[in-house]
Amino acid sequence: MNSSVIIFPGSNCDRDMDVALKKFGFKNQMIWHNDSELPKSDLVVLPGGFSYGDYLRCGSMASKSKIIDSVIKFAKSGGLLLGICNGFQILTETKLLPGALLRNKYSKFICKNVFVKINNSENKYFKNLKKNVLELHIAHNEGNFFCSNDQMREIEDNNQIAINYCDQKGQVEDNFNPNGAIKNIAGIFNKQKNILGMMPHPERMIDNYLSGEDGSFFFQNLINNLK
Repeated sequence: MNSSVIIFPGSNCDRDMDVALKKFGFKNQMIWHNDSELPKSDLVVLPGGFSYGDYLRCGSMASKSKIIDSVIKFAKSGGLLLGICNGFQILTETKLLPGALLRNKYSKFICKNVFVKINNSENKYFKNLKKNVLELHIAHNEGNFFCSNDQMREIEDNNQIAINYCDQKGQVEDNFNPNGAIKNIAGIFNKQKNILGMMPHPERMIDNYLSGEDGSFFFQNLINNLK
């Protein structure tokens, strides 16, 4: 399976993602934001970081990069597009995903492990995953997912909520919400379920001796579903 990770000025999780993808069998290429064409890919990833220093608004400048036209064409043709943290912010800025990522509720940068519950497993990302609660890492200042009431009705009607913040047992309650996101939303899909944006970082949880291994389950399951 071939993957591509897009690098923007200010990306800081691109190499972590490269390591994670290669560990689980992807043939990965790193693609500079100023390139105009994507190589043949089964998966494209917009990594975490602070593209363009979060100038103006998180992900806004990255959404205008030259490579984004090819990324949008890839996604609209049905290709798998994954946005992590800043990548999720870029996906909302390009309107490939609805809503917006606002400043965290308590106006503080959050860096810690959280638990998320898989809300929809009828897709390439989570189908056949043996665990429905994952422990992953978050590190963001603007992870507070927000959308209009009309958008939320559409998101729920189309089963687009991918994962919710929860406790270790999978209980989705307000006190397990780290950033104030509406309905504890940690990640969403587009209607076709080929685009996934999520705030937690699975690429940081691929080694049980260093951090944790729940990200390993995510990547191994993803490549298995693509074979």
